[in-house]
Amino acid sequence: MTAAVANDCTDPLDSNLHSPERRLIELRMEHADLDALIDRAAREMPVDELMMRRLKKRRLALRDQIARLELALDPKEPA
Repeated sequence: MTAAVANDCTDPLDSNLHSPERRLIELRMEHADLDALIDRAAREMPVDELMMRRLKKRRLALRDQIARLELALDPKEPA
């Protein structure tokens, strides 16, 4: 099979790799991983305050991305 023919074949699983629902799952997993990392880092002595601020800022940015994506996938209807 040539490369051109191989590119014409579409696999439904490949299309799911870039779906908004898949992205939402990935963001939620990354957020949960950051939560666990922040919890572990907070128990270390001495606490690296700069690292903690960066991790918390990244976690907040992820939460914002998740909220925007959730709204885009399930917009609220006007009452």
